[in-house]
Amino acid sequence: MAESSKVAIVTGAGTGIGKAICAGLLRAGYAVVMAGRRRQALDAAAREIAGDASKPLVVPTDVTDPASVAALFTATTQAFGRLDLLVNNAGVSSPAIPLEDISLEQWRAVVDTNLTGVFLCTQEAFRIMRDQHPRGGRIINNGSISAYAPRPLSAPYTATKHAVLGLTKATALDGRAYDIACGQIDIGNAATDMTARMAEGVLQPDGTLAPEPRIDPKHVADAVVYMAGLPLDANVLTMTVMATKMPFVGRG
Repeated sequence: MAESSKVAIVTGAGTGIGKAICAGLLRAGYAVVMAGRRRQALDAAAREIAGDASKPLVVPTDVTDPASVAALFTATTQAFGRLDLLVNNAGVSSPAIPLEDISLEQWRAVVDTNLTGVFLCTQEAFRIMRDQHPRGGRIINNGSISAYAPRPLSAPYTATKHAVLGLTKATALDGRAYDIACGQIDIGNAATDMTARMAEGVLQPDGTLAPEPRIDPKHVADAVVYMAGLPLDANVLTMTVMATKMPFVGRG
């Protein structure tokens, strides 16, 4: 690692938005740690995005498992000696089924990844950033437009994203004492595998199916790099990056 490099962990890094964020951070000169459940996907993503940049450190991680999360942060400090940025990007959705038919297992799977995983990673980051020299760092949470307005049949996902917004604000407040800044990026329809169905049509609140526009994940990555590049006395608390014509503002 170059002496001037900052160190970043990105969860959910093997595909989609996470991979795009890692690529953006590498271009910006960060030493990047890619975390995700599947080593094969992480290794493939690391080869794809590294180019002439230093190859990312790949650490297979289950963010729902406290021991796995602790191992991720230990591997990071062992390799680089500090942590400047955590991007809590890992997330899952539940099947689009009526609220009353969602099983407890389906509910818990979403909560464990989207909320508890963010909390566990944030705790580990706090412990490192609080005690390192120079002190402090930044945490950026992947929220969602669902943190403000739900889609139909999305109770577990929407509930967790509302909760992540509260956790972001609490983290930003509690981090002040340690020079830790925390913000959230709320994304509307990035073009990833998770949103592929939107090109053909997704359920709208009035019961119709309608296609929705999507955006290149690189625009999300560029926004994260901007947020990450601010000095620690400045913070973007929330930022929305969305397809301009998606049904969110106004009446659709």
